[in-house]
Amino acid sequence: MSATILLVGTRKGLWVGRSDEHRSTWSWTGPHFDMMEVYSCMVDDRGARPRLLVGASSPWTGPQIQMSDDLGETWAPTAGAHFPTDVDASVERVWQLVAGTTDGVVYAGTEPGAVFRSDDGGASFALERGLWAHPHRPEWGEGFGGQAFHTILPHPTDPDSLTVAISTGGCYQTADGGATWDARNSGVRAEFLPEGAQYPEFGQCVHKIARHPEVPERLFLQNHGGVYRSVDHGASWQSIGAGLPADFGFPLVVHPHEPATIFVFPVNGGDRRYPPGARAAVWRSRDAGESWEALADGLPGDFYVAVMRDAMCTDGHPSPGIYLGARNGAVWGSADAGGTWRQLVANLPDVMVVRAAAL
Repeated sequence: MSATILLVGTRKGLWVGRSDEHRSTWSWTGPHFDMMEVYSCMVDDRGARPRLLVGASSPWTGPQIQMSDDLGETWAPTAGAHFPTDVDASVERVWQLVAGTTDGVVYAGTEPGAVFRSDDGGASFALERGLWAHPHRPEWGEGFGGQAFHTILPHPTDPDSLTVAISTGGCYQTADGGATWDARNSGVRAEFLPEGAQYPEFGQCVHKIARHPEVPERLFLQNHGGVYRSVDHGASWQSIGAGLPADFGFPLVVHPHEPATIFVFPVNGGDRRYPPGARAAVWRSRDAGESWEALADGLPGDFYVAVMRDAMCTDGHPSPGIYLGARNGAVWGSADAGGTWRQLVANLPDVMVVRAAAL
């Protein structure tokens, strides 16, 4: 692996950054899809050459999924993710693009809340009808950003198992390839509900769920208030927020080589949504959430914005890079797993998603 690619999706287009394995200097192209909102993107490196997929939305032309097989030099629209004609709904945004366990499988999570599956590398998608027909779905609400699937987690060894999460509906899981789905929210608190009703079967505002493929039964969850861990594949959840300056936040990322190392970006609650003390800091746990430490060397003070659900990620280098993009249009990177940070680019539009890969 000698190259690094970084995709930055914003409210007004996509930027593509390129560097080598040292990640000290970067070149950038963009905006791609100027004036389109980019809420999702992915680097699919499973084939002979990497494929980039981008979910872009226009208020005039609607949502598109764009594909590039030359690292962003050229783009072509795919057939996209659309509801079939017998469903009275239309896709407004594509919030998630994720590679499946099986080669060629790609999942898309949309607004309104639905999951679509592609078996041809993202060229076309079909609705996961079992989830769309779930009896809970008509009661799912929506967060301030809209109703959207922000988490899609294919099981690393079982292609019939998929874990998803939506704001605001909670976590759901299938073990039979999407035919049936179960709510998996036991122990997760919905702080915005009345006292005595804060632990419902569903209705939680999950912001992100992640796991390491070597320990697939252990899941980590950043909620709308609360950070949680499950050791039984989501059947139950326990709080691991003790030691954090705030348990509200959006992203949660797992170290690519250390299954018990996780990263979050705490912000004040829903009323302010910037880091405590207005000091940007990534918080790391190396023991699956039992203890936490702040990583802030090189990150700014006077920081009055948030980092969104998909705007923090890692790459796959032996010394992994970590990247975060903020709502002030700046992107920071660390080439030493969060030990030190430097600003990679500034003055972009509002950053919604970052995705990186070592190639």
